[in-house]
Amino acid sequence: MSAFEFFFSFYGLLLGLSVAELVGGLARVLHERERIRFGLLTPMLALFVAIDITTFWNQAWALLRGAPYNLALLVMGLAIAATFYVAASITFPRTSAEGANARIDLDAHFWAHRRLIFACILAANLIVALLVMALAAADPGFAEMARSPRLWIGVAIFVCGTGVAALASWRPAVVGALGVVLLYSLWNVARAAGGLIAAGGWSPP
Repeated sequence: MSAFEFFFSFYGLLLGLSVAELVGGLARVLHERERIRFGLLTPMLALFVAIDITTFWNQAWALLRGAPYNLALLVMGLAIAATFYVAASITFPRTSAEGANARIDLDAHFWAHRRLIFACILAANLIVALLVMALAAADPGFAEMARSPRLWIGVAIFVCGTGVAALASWRPAVVGALGVVLLYSLWNVARAAGGLIAAGGWSPP
């Protein structure tokens, strides 16, 4: 087992728990859909969190596949995955905690919990940004990657978008920030899909 495989067995498990918590929350609200007012904000937030978790899974391959075994990397992975788990676990409400007959408004849930959710996502992105800067200072290959304007434009969009969504008091600003970071995330997925199609897919096994 390589150092990366050992690291990813830990990191991937923790991120996988976040995905399971997010999908489980969606399943719970769908099961109780008769007493839930859905709205748009919580589904948009859930999609954004899901894509961001997947992005971090991808970044582990891009940044860490050549890393040696190191306790500090495990702790960093724990910090990132733990923040995502907290965000994922409160994206959807615990329907059982509201009472069997209580009506649940997902938009109201969004406004009650959005600060913590966006703060967790912001923290995770800042950890990775600091890692990239540290690697760029130590390695010429990473320094070349860190000179990419697209990388730092993406970081700026995420930091500003999640920061506004977490801290702004004006609700239209919060909704606008959520829309921006979600659209940027979807654009990255579409861009990756376009690259895969342009490359001709992959060879059959």
